[in-house]
Amino acid sequence: MNVLANLADGRPRTASEIGVAAGVRPTTLTGVLDRLADKGLLTRATRTGDRRAVEISLTAAGARSAARVAQAFKGVEMRALDGVPEPAVKQTRRVLKALTES
Repeated sequence: MNVLANLADGRPRTASEIGVAAGVRPTTLTGVLDRLADKGLLTRATRTGDRRAVEISLTAAGARSAARVAQAFKGVEMRALDGVPEPAVKQTRRVLKALTES
């Protein structure tokens, strides 16, 4: 689910980019990517201008699955934040963004 959620915006990524974003070890990620590719949810292609880099993209079926995952994550977030004042949520998001960018 985490890999699909990280690809949900439609932008291709390398395995290392996905691994960092999803917090998954490379050895674990390879198996996950293989299973998702076997299910027809993603494709791997050589990155334009760099034959050594492989970009991973969602197929149409993968995009539909990713949208369902994103919707489920959003529902979990909404339930978790229910009753938390909006200013506190905004401040927490700013702090988390700053932490991930540093």
